[in-house]
Amino acid sequence: MKKLLILLSLLPVCLPVFSQENVPETDSLRKDALNVYMDASDYIKREIPFINYVRDRKVADVYIISTYESTGSGGMVTSFYIVGQGKYQGMADTLKCNISPDDTYDMRRAKEARTLKMGLMRYVAKTPLAQYMNINFTQPLSETVSTDKWNNWVYSISLNGYTNAQKTYSYGYIFGDLSANRITEKSKFKSYVGMNFQSDKNKYQDTTYLSTFNNYYGSISYVHSIHDHWSIGGRTYVQSSSYSNYDLSITITPGIEYDIFPYSESTRRILVLSYRAGVEINNYTEETTRLKMKETVAYHSLTAALSYVQKWGSLNTSLVWSNYFFDWSYNNLRLYTSTSLRIIKGLSFNIYGSVSLIHDQISLPSGDASLEDILLRRKMQATDYQYYINMGFTYTFGSIYNNAVNPRMDY
Repeated sequence: MKKLLILLSLLPVCLPVFSQENVPETDSLRKDALNVYMDASDYIKREIPFINYVRDRKVADVYIISTYESTGSGGMVTSFYIVGQGKYQGMADTLKCNISPDDTYDMRRAKEARTLKMGLMRYVAKTPLAQYMNINFTQPLSETVSTDKWNNWVYSISLNGYTNAQKTYSYGYIFGDLSANRITEKSKFKSYVGMNFQSDKNKYQDTTYLSTFNNYYGSISYVHSIHDHWSIGGRTYVQSSSYSNYDLSITITPGIEYDIFPYSESTRRILVLSYRAGVEINNYTEETTRLKMKETVAYHSLTAALSYVQKWGSLNTSLVWSNYFFDWSYNNLRLYTSTSLRIIKGLSFNIYGSVSLIHDQISLPSGDASLEDILLRRKMQATDYQYYINMGFTYTFGSIYNNAVNPRMDY
């Protein structure tokens, strides 16, 4: 047993030696290839084999940052920011790849790989590998451009259900929505209606406990771009919720927003300040703690939000303050953050979460909730705060190169 433990302890030392037997002593092409630092999938590594994928940004000739934004059509735009270092200092490019909502995952990754290949060409052109490159154009061009028969309108319908059960327990969940959106550079119109219904049934001895939850909602919002820093708009939101004690609630909220950076830079950095003020028209299912069955109240909110993507990592955070005008002690303060920081070579710190100070539960019912509603969280309960936090460190060390792809026995 002791000898076995000694052999196992020597494996990390011996394996790198044994693994060298089939590696050529020299590989001039690989040695002279461009060193690139990026988050690359196995697919990208296979499709773009003429570069070295390194794990340390400081030894890279080029680093690439990728970001994603949703489009009005329901698709997305992938942006690649390519920045040179060392002898490539001063070279930088931004490439965008349009992904249609009809594109499959395979079509999306193929488009992204083609975009990256094109973006890397002027960097690869400065290496000895350039002589092996061949560029082709495969699609004939039309002399005319067809117009959009939908005029930028995009519609979506979904209906889903889920259920599971055993002898003493059953659960069912149905949800669906319908949306109609039109998004252009100058304006954004979004609308949707939806519903979800949940039912839990638990049997204990001779007693059966049934708890249900239903929520119906709809929203219409419009935003107009004044120029590259200012926007104005408004939103109407309607809901009926057994959890929140709303038989019917209608919220009308106009607002204004200012972005310190131009909106055109939103994939890399955005810092917005927004102010909204409006009214709520509420009809409650049960009498509230303030002895109300219906009421109309005014409120406002102030939001500061920052999103930043750089070579050292990314930061997304927002701080939102809101309160009702009839009594400023009815307020809410919420902080949200999602951060990934590269501290030193191979070491990164990640945190995401939300913390809220809650003093604005005007729809809280006055009666006591049943035990099953409390345990199954089917009705809102009084609280002063709410939070969730996830954080941790990741450390990676070893070879700086990460070119090989080997999917064997991954499944």
